[in-house]
Amino acid sequence: MAAGASKIIPLNRVRNIGIIAHIDAGKTTTTERILFYTGKTYKIGDIDEGDTQMDWMEQERERGITIVSAATTTFWTPVLDDANLKEECRFNIIDTPGHVDFTAEVERSLRVLDGGIIVLDAGSGVQSQTETVWRQADKYKVPRIAFVNKMDVLGADFRNTLNDVHVKLGAKTAIMALPVGVENTFKGMCLLLERKTIIWQGDETGAKYVVSEGFPEDMKDECEAERSKLIEAIVETDEALMDKFFAGEEPTMKELKDALRNATCKNEIVPVFPGSSLRNKGVQPVLDAVVDFLPSPLDKNVTTGSNPKTGEEEIRKPDPSEPFSGLAFKIQADPHVGKLTYVRVYSGKITSGSYIYNAGKDERERVGRLMLMHANSREEISEAGAGEIVGVVGLKATKTGDTLCDESKPIILESINFPEPVISLAIEPKTKADQEKLDLALGRLAEEDPTFKIKTDHETGQTVISGMGELHLEILVDRLRREFKVEATTGAPQVAYRETISKEARGEGKYIRQSGGRGQYGHCILDIMPRTRGEGFAFVNKIVGGTIPREFIAPIEKGVRESLENGLIAGFQMVDLEVSVVDGSFHEVDSSEMSFKIAGSMALQDAVKKAAPVILEPIMKVEVTTPEENMGDIIGDLSSRRAQIAGSTQRGNARVITAQVPLSELSSYATAIRSLTAGRASYYMEPSHYQELPNSLAAKLLKTPAN
Repeated sequence: MAAGASKIIPLNRVRNIGIIAHIDAGKTTTTERILFYTGKTYKIGDIDEGDTQMDWMEQERERGITIVSAATTTFWTPVLDDANLKEECRFNIIDTPGHVDFTAEVERSLRVLDGGIIVLDAGSGVQSQTETVWRQADKYKVPRIAFVNKMDVLGADFRNTLNDVHVKLGAKTAIMALPVGVENTFKGMCLLLERKTIIWQGDETGAKYVVSEGFPEDMKDECEAERSKLIEAIVETDEALMDKFFAGEEPTMKELKDALRNATCKNEIVPVFPGSSLRNKGVQPVLDAVVDFLPSPLDKNVTTGSNPKTGEEEIRKPDPSEPFSGLAFKIQADPHVGKLTYVRVYSGKITSGSYIYNAGKDERERVGRLMLMHANSREEISEAGAGEIVGVVGLKATKTGDTLCDESKPIILESINFPEPVISLAIEPKTKADQEKLDLALGRLAEEDPTFKIKTDHETGQTVISGMGELHLEILVDRLRREFKVEATTGAPQVAYRETISKEARGEGKYIRQSGGRGQYGHCILDIMPRTRGEGFAFVNKIVGGTIPREFIAPIEKGVRESLENGLIAGFQMVDLEVSVVDGSFHEVDSSEMSFKIAGSMALQDAVKKAAPVILEPIMKVEVTTPEENMGDIIGDLSSRRAQIAGSTQRGNARVITAQVPLSELSSYATAIRSLTAGRASYYMEPSHYQELPNSLAAKLLKTPAN
């Protein structure tokens, strides 16, 4: 059972869903309409007015963008669906950001959700970030339904958008409704399976609409043809239905909806609906579709993990009587309750005042209070069961991605992987007295955001912060000032270069110190080899016959990891290499963990010198939407920035150019593109990959002559 403060809803009628999309496709507007129609709010929030429920941070309201994912709980009773039992359902909704700088928010939300609504812009089709969030949803196998939003805007094209979904995302769609009218004449939709037409009335809130049986005369043939295609697409997913269908018998509405739900939950098909959130048309059928086609926590029969003690696979069922297990997916510094940890409960239940176990950190944690969240307001509850998403107050050691469980039945669930930061800047407090406050505030922000990294440069004493983009760092510095009252000055953004090796090599590290009494002795031989881009670092123990005792392997790895932090060429972090300990020796008395840590560091440095180290630079995927007449200027400018043009496509009257461009060449690109096109072009970029920096530029970076 899922318990709110006042309502108990069976688990099969709970939906944990996320709203995901490209920036500006209308996610937050859609979420605001959902909250209004489900009775959670009595006034529709508007981004332009700055009074949305889900974008509650000052920075979000000022900029009109979503920065942090906001969670809310609301209730919905299906209104249009005859097959449904008109029972109340509970939705736990997470509205995610669309801007690539906040991709971690999307990643962690998708990890804990059961289903998603992907919002597409009918005027722009599938955009870059749509592809990114689609891939993230694929990675976590999140079933989704598509909402083609902005059907009322100039250039809206339902068919074109669907074609984009097939071509760019490779998805099989099921058109559930056809739009009645387009652009300024868009007024409703024909529900194909039900053979019904919904026309929204002039009422500003969109709460009033007329449902009539059948299709409009001028759309009858098109609707019937699409309905036949839809039924065929559904029966193809179910053998029993296919036999029935080919025997000339049309399946019942319940059979069709059950089969479509089954196919959607298996990610075989994506139901699609048209609408316009801003004009309050088309949201109610999507809410019914969430109930009909997206999974409940029960549809995921088991959650798998591993036992931290034995390493064996463990399973948990979404049942309150199972041992408790949950995943902490978000930490938030809340001004009213302190540190708030968002937890998705997968099995068993969690009660306030009880103790739970953090399996990864091997620590007991006390659950102070439990909260049902609504954006940044909250409602206290006494317990939460399987399938719920709740805020927990009182957890001290828990970080994003940690598994919480019953201490007597430990389990570690799949964690969350986050991309590496690509941009850095130096930061210092305006007054020396603020140094401690700054350190504390940065620590709190890093706890909340796994893609925000802090590093102290020991040579200069500078604090360097790194993030996913200029906007990301700008928002964080702004939060320091507003939330933590710390005034700080920052340097110019710096590109986060990396170092790696280009061939295999062997290195030896021998650390011997004799200074009266007990000495120090550590000796190891390491083999290093390059890995493919993005594979990261791997450490392998190849010691046989005990030439180095087992307890000294971990210190060697620690020494290696510390050396990787500051590479050999220019002090940038080293990535994408495999290090193997292959040999060494030890002293019965003088060997210690510290001496092997130093030996590991020395051996790595020795090996890297012989392995032809190189510098890597971050490459961005850039997508520019420009009027046709400015296309030549844009391509010329991109080429001057060392860009590799990947191609261009037509979208309405505009051209969309995609390219791979080094991040170092993109400073003040927004200004350049504005002046080239008199402000008519727009662009979007996201991190793509790292690649080797050309020799001449590496030499300039190092201020040494090129080879």
